[in-house]
Amino acid sequence: MDEQQLNTEEEQKMIDAAYQELLNDYLSSNHRRKVEIIEKAFKFASMAHQGVRRRSGEPYIMHPIAVARIVSHEIGLGSTSICSSLLHDVVEDTEYSVEDIENLFGKKVAQIVDGLTKISGGVFGEKASAQAENFRKLLLTMSEDIRVVLIKMADRLHNMRTLGSMPPAKQYKIAGETQYIYAPLANRLGLYAIKTELEDLSFKYEHPDKYAELYALLESTREERDNLFSVFSDPIKKKLENLGYKFEILARVKSVYSIWRKMQNKNIPFEEVYDILALRIIFDVNEGEDEKSACWAIYSAITDIYKPHPDRIRDWVSTPKSNGYEALHVTVMGPNGQWIEVQIRSRRMDDIAEKGFAAHWKYKTGEKDDSELEKWLQTIKELLENPEPNAIDFLDTFKLNLFASEIFVFTPAGDIRTLPQGATALDFAFSLHTDVGMQCIGAKVNHKLVPLSYVLNSGDQVEILTSKKQVPVPEWINYVVTARAKSKIRSIFKKEYKSFINKGEHDLETYLKENNQKMTPDNLSKIMEYFKETKKEELLYKVGKSIYNLNDLTNSVFKSQSKWMKYWNLTFRKDGKSTSLPFFGNKNSDPKKTLTLAEDNSGVTYRIADCCSPIPGDDILGFMEEDGMLVVHKRQCPVAMKLKSNYGERIISAVWETHKMLSFPATIEVKGVDRLGALCDVIRTITEEHAMNISKLSVDTKDGIFEGYITLYVHDVEDVNNLCVSLMKIQSVKSVNRVETNS
Repeated sequence: MDEQQLNTEEEQKMIDAAYQELLNDYLSSNHRRKVEIIEKAFKFASMAHQGVRRRSGEPYIMHPIAVARIVSHEIGLGSTSICSSLLHDVVEDTEYSVEDIENLFGKKVAQIVDGLTKISGGVFGEKASAQAENFRKLLLTMSEDIRVVLIKMADRLHNMRTLGSMPPAKQYKIAGETQYIYAPLANRLGLYAIKTELEDLSFKYEHPDKYAELYALLESTREERDNLFSVFSDPIKKKLENLGYKFEILARVKSVYSIWRKMQNKNIPFEEVYDILALRIIFDVNEGEDEKSACWAIYSAITDIYKPHPDRIRDWVSTPKSNGYEALHVTVMGPNGQWIEVQIRSRRMDDIAEKGFAAHWKYKTGEKDDSELEKWLQTIKELLENPEPNAIDFLDTFKLNLFASEIFVFTPAGDIRTLPQGATALDFAFSLHTDVGMQCIGAKVNHKLVPLSYVLNSGDQVEILTSKKQVPVPEWINYVVTARAKSKIRSIFKKEYKSFINKGEHDLETYLKENNQKMTPDNLSKIMEYFKETKKEELLYKVGKSIYNLNDLTNSVFKSQSKWMKYWNLTFRKDGKSTSLPFFGNKNSDPKKTLTLAEDNSGVTYRIADCCSPIPGDDILGFMEEDGMLVVHKRQCPVAMKLKSNYGERIISAVWETHKMLSFPATIEVKGVDRLGALCDVIRTITEEHAMNISKLSVDTKDGIFEGYITLYVHDVEDVNNLCVSLMKIQSVKSVNRVETNS
C-alpha cells in the first residue's frame, strides 16, 4: 500500500472519529434523536468538500464538523442547526446551490445556509467597508432567524482557535474584527463562555508575549488560589448541606484578557488585581421552592459566615441583564482579609448564563416573552428599517447599543425600562413610543422638572411631559444616545441633515487641503477622536453647522511635527539584508511579510499615530493609507481596532528594530510618601542616572501622599522598564507605572 493511500485512510479515520464525537454530543443532549438527517448532511458535505484542504493542511470537512460540535455542545442547539453547520460552506465554496440544499434538507436548513452564505467573507472581505456591510447583513438574518448568528459565532470561534496557520497581518485583522464586533455580540446574546474565549484568543494573537507572561503568572499562583478556594468554600459547603440544598461550588478564575484590561484601565501590576478568584454556587431548586427565594436564602447563609461589602451586591435576579443573564452576586470578606465575589445561580440560570439565547429558548414557558433580549432584537429590526446610507456609520450606530452599560429606570406606574448608560429623558420618551418622543417637552425625574437633555441614572422614576403643539428640532440629535432615538430624529430632518453633512464634508476637505493633509481614514479617526465623536456623519453634520471650529485642530491634531515625530523611513529586513519595500498599494505587494521599523533612511516612510503614541518595544501594527504612508499604531489602540475591523486588508504586520538614535515620548505615573526632597530624588534619577530629558511634569500632594505624571523622551520600552526599576529603589516611592495612551 503506498504512502498516499495510507495518509488517505488515516485522514478518513480522523474525520470519522470527529464526526462520531459530534454524534455523541448530540445523543447525550435533550434534543430529539434525528440522527438520519445529520448523517445525510455529513455525507453530503464530505462529498462536496472532497479533496479540499484548509490553510493548516487538514481536510476541509474538519472545519464544518468542528463548527457543528460547538453549535451542539457549547451552544446547545439541535439537529436543524447541526445540519446547517455541516453545510454552511457548501453553497459558497462548491457548485451546489441553495435550491439543492432545500430539495435535500428542507426549507428551514436552506434558509439558514442561505443566511450564512450571504454574510460569509467577513474574515476575508477585501473592500473597505465589506466587513461592516457583512455585519449589516448578519443583523438582517439575525432578526429573521437567530440560529444564523449563533452558527456564525461558532464559525468565528473555530476560525479563532485555528488562527495560528494565518500570516500575522491576517491574524491582526481577524483578531481585531473579533474583538470589535463578535465578542461584544456574543456577550449581548448571553454567550458568556464564547465571549470570554474570543477575547482571550484575540488577545493571544495581538499580544503573544503579554499573553504568555500573564498566563505563566496565573499558573504560578494556581496553588495559592486552590488553597484559598478550599479554605473559603468549606464552611459554605457545610452550611448549605445542613440546609438541604443540592449544589456544586466552582472556582471562577478571571480570564487573561480581563486581567490585562484591568491592569491597563487601572494602571496596576498583576499583583494588585485582587478579584482573580470568584466562587460560583449552582444549585438545584427543591420541589415547591421559589427560585428567587432560594437565591436569597443561600445569600443569607453565606453572609452569616462572611461579612458582605455593602456596595457590591448585584441583584440580577429581580432585574435580569438585557442579554438574559440572571444571578445574585455578593462580595464578601474572605478569611485572609481579601474581598471575594460569590455568584449564586440556579441550574437554569447557569444554563442561560453559559449558553445564552439557545438556553433562553429552552426555558420558554409559552407565554408572551418580553425579555430584554427580545426588546433588543426588536430595536435591531427598527434600526434596519431606517439603515444608515454608509455601512461603517451603521456599524458605529449599532455599536452604541452593543457596548452600552445599562441603567434601569422606572415609569410612573413602576414598570422597569432598560436603557444604555448616558441615556437622556428624550431617549426614554422615544423608548416608550415614537409619538411620545416627538411630542416631548420635558420630563419629571423623581418628581422634579428636568430638560430633555437630562442624563438619567439607575433607579430614576421618569414621567414624560408632552404637548401636541411640540415640534422636533434638529438640535435634538445632540440630546440622545440610543440608536432608536437617533434614527427617528434623523429620519425627520433627513434633507436638512444631509445638506449640513455635505457642507461639513466640503469644509473639512478644504481645511485639510490648506494644511497639506488628505481625507484619509487615519486623519478622520484623529479628528473624530479630538472632537469625541464616534460617527463620521455626526462629525460632518456638526462641522457643517459650525458647532465645531476646524481651526482648533491646527494647534492639536495637525500641529507641526516635533523632531521625534517626523516621517521616518522603513526598511524590510530578511536574513540580515536590507531591501527597499515595494509600495503596499500595488497588486504585487505581499501582506504576509512583516515590516521591520528601522532608523536608517531607505524604503517607505512611516508615521507614529498620535492617538496611542507607540514606542519601540510595544506590540504594533501598520495601517497603509491611500497615499502610501504607513501609520504605526499600538495593537490595542481603539482607533487601530476600528481600522482592523473596517479596512482589514490594509493592515500590515510590523515589528521594531532596536532604536538607540531616535527618541519617543512616554509618560510614567509615580506614587509615594511625600517627604522633603522626594521629588528631587526622582528628577535626579531620571536626568542624571538615566540621562533622559523631561518634557512635562505634574505633581499633586494630598494627606502625605504624592502622585506625579512625568512625560520624558526614551528610546524604547526597555528604557522605561529600567527607569521604573531605578525609581522603585527610592525609599519614598511606592509604585511606578507607564501610563498607556488610549489603552
